[in-house]
Amino acid sequence: MSDAFVIVGVGNPGPMYAGNRHNVGQMVADLVAARAGVRFSKHPRANAVVGEGRLGVRPGGVPGPRVIVAKPLSYMNNSGGPVSTLLKYYGVEPESLIVIHDEVDIPFDSIRLKSGGGEGGHNGLRDITAAVGTRDYLRVRVGVGRPPGRMDTADYVLRDFTLGERSDLPMLISDAADATEMIVTEGLLAAQGKFHAPAPTS
Repeated sequence: MSDAFVIVGVGNPGPMYAGNRHNVGQMVADLVAARAGVRFSKHPRANAVVGEGRLGVRPGGVPGPRVIVAKPLSYMNNSGGPVSTLLKYYGVEPESLIVIHDEVDIPFDSIRLKSGGGEGGHNGLRDITAAVGTRDYLRVRVGVGRPPGRMDTADYVLRDFTLGERSDLPMLISDAADATEMIVTEGLLAAQGKFHAPAPTS
């Protein structure tokens, strides 16, 4: 079996969805791919665009692990098929799958990392779990915050970030890419230790 990681940024396809909160996972995947020095191209089997490279540097200056960075071309709620196909194609086990996704139960400026657990009402994750046959894969949960007032959650995540949020969005995306890279090079526990730590007080 492969020692690579499959890193998937989920979202909806097409320019009309590109700036939505629901697509922040794909925004992070774009930065991860750039850091790995790869460009996306259409996969021959999966309904996704992919790029293959190495991410990060291990101790001693050794190049980091091989990664397959992917963005499904399906809609969010049908993410499972492309993800399952990629795992089979590259011979990667689900425990080496990293899914980057939006999370309404986390404040906008925060990131949380975990392996396994429930999907929290996220239909994209639910479809991935059903397709790969397990919940035991890694998640980079990018906080987009709760909808204001009585706004429906589905409507909220399909809206673009506000003007105020957009000023902080590059840092959030960079932090999520850092967290993804650290999972790959140092492991989940090390990444949780850094990104779950409370912000230092002055």
